[in-house]
Amino acid sequence: MRLPVLVPLTGFVALEGTSQRNGALLAASQMRDVTLKPDVLDTQSTPEAAVTAWERTMGGGPAPAVVGPILGTQMLALLPLAQERSIPVLTISGTARLGELGNPWFFRFFPSDATVKVAHARYVVEKLGAKRPAIIYQSTAYGQSGREQLARTLGELKAPPVLEESIAPTVNDLTPALLRAKNANADVIVLHLHAASTVLAVRQARQLLPDLPIVAGSAMHQPATAALLEPAELKGVCAETAASPISATSGPMRAFLDSYRAAYKSEPDAFAAAQFDAVGMLGRIAGDLRKAGQPVAADAVRDHLARDTYQGIVTTYRSDGKGNMAHEAEIVCFDGSDRIPKPVARYAIPPRS
Repeated sequence: MRLPVLVPLTGFVALEGTSQRNGALLAASQMRDVTLKPDVLDTQSTPEAAVTAWERTMGGGPAPAVVGPILGTQMLALLPLAQERSIPVLTISGTARLGELGNPWFFRFFPSDATVKVAHARYVVEKLGAKRPAIIYQSTAYGQSGREQLARTLGELKAPPVLEESIAPTVNDLTPALLRAKNANADVIVLHLHAASTVLAVRQARQLLPDLPIVAGSAMHQPATAALLEPAELKGVCAETAASPISATSGPMRAFLDSYRAAYKSEPDAFAAAQFDAVGMLGRIAGDLRKAGQPVAADAVRDHLARDTYQGIVTTYRSDGKGNMAHEAEIVCFDGSDRIPKPVARYAIPPRS
């Protein structure tokens, strides 16, 4: 069966998109009961490019589902097309709004901002004891979604942000934003940025505010992001994520880590692991349908995604009725000795009413 894989391989989220692609391809390569043939297209970094990739892949043969891009603006553009086509989209985009659109063909295998940002904020307040957080966030839909969830949760925890600073992906100097955080007497820097901006923020914060703790978004847990910083720069830096595969020492996650390294000669992150699980669940559903003598049709796959439970390497997945499949988040921290973060807290976040 053909599996379209629409991910950003160029542009400002290329690191995340490459991880997403690799996770999907690795899962497809390990299928036993069915054969999935990935058809990878680059969605670049704009909604228009994602729509173009969608139109191209829909001209091919039938597919039971589509892997959708991690970038929230691209998913917002594709979901109406998926509903028109009646085909499930498996994504790891964290943009919270995606789960509020009532689209029955949407399935998210990475915890949404409504989950990870609650964990992010709780760690800042409950574990670090911060009272005056400063939020620096990306100006993209991803950044705005995270900022909204962070500000709301920090307010509920009686530690409202003393600064909320929006940063475009093209900005190459965060000194003004960091100095404003310093002048606001912030006691922690809370980042919600894509990978390139995260690296810049951490590097410059260590120069300007060397003793201030930093709790970043999921981009910071990525080995490719950490590789751009010195271990000493990472000391006191934490990140929210769904998991940290490179921290695994045993079990299914360690097996995933070993197979990923063998296949790609690089280190996996939670984006790769979550997309691996998404395609793994698709493969199990397809196999079950085949064994039952039923066609692996998109509507049957959608029904199973909506009601089944799946034990992946990251977490146990089950839809909350809105297509949100993952409901746990993890905090990892760097100690300055190397670039491998240590898990320090894990949170199960029930959906908001």
